[in-house]
Amino acid sequence: MKILTPAILFFLLLSNTVLADDLKDAETLIKSKLDAVISVLHQKELSQQVRDKKVIDIVSPAFDFSLMAKLSLGKKHWRGLVQDKKDRFTELFIEQLKTSYLEKLTLYTDETIEYKPSIKIKAKIHVSTELVSKDNRIAMLYKLYKSKTGWKIYDLEIQGVSIISTYRSQFNQVLAKGTIDDVLKKLEKKEIKDTVEKKQK
Repeated sequence: MKILTPAILFFLLLSNTVLADDLKDAETLIKSKLDAVISVLHQKELSQQVRDKKVIDIVSPAFDFSLMAKLSLGKKHWRGLVQDKKDRFTELFIEQLKTSYLEKLTLYTDETIEYKPSIKIKAKIHVSTELVSKDNRIAMLYKLYKSKTGWKIYDLEIQGVSIISTYRSQFNQVLAKGTIDDVLKKLEKKEIKDTVEKKQK
């Protein structure tokens, strides 16, 4: 039987500590944001518009919306865009994402959050949650990466369906026969929809 040297033991202990710290930091970020969101949703005296604004103000810093815009369009299409098209697409897509996220949350009126064990996949962390309301449950998996300023959400799975993949599929369909201008027009007219809801049970 091989004997582990002190150096190897130290490295293993350090790796486990770093992993535990990363998981804790990512979990703490998601939990703090969602707890704050639920608190706002329970404030029934607030108008829907005020609640929506408060929710977006809470969650926005946790999302890397610009990266999500790039991922949703895909490297191939993104690289071919001039800067003003990138800016316009990002602006419209961020607006779409915020609206979609709000729609998911406002489906519920007496929400609680259940947290499942988080996992680390290479340099990414997945934080699994369930939004519970009465007899309804909606699984929401937050995928995070570590940026220079801390952990950021780069994708969100709802009921096992990635919203980035969902949007990318729709954009690819438009771009297969059209141009980025066609995509922009559809985003402007709210014709690009989050189809995740159709896959829910």
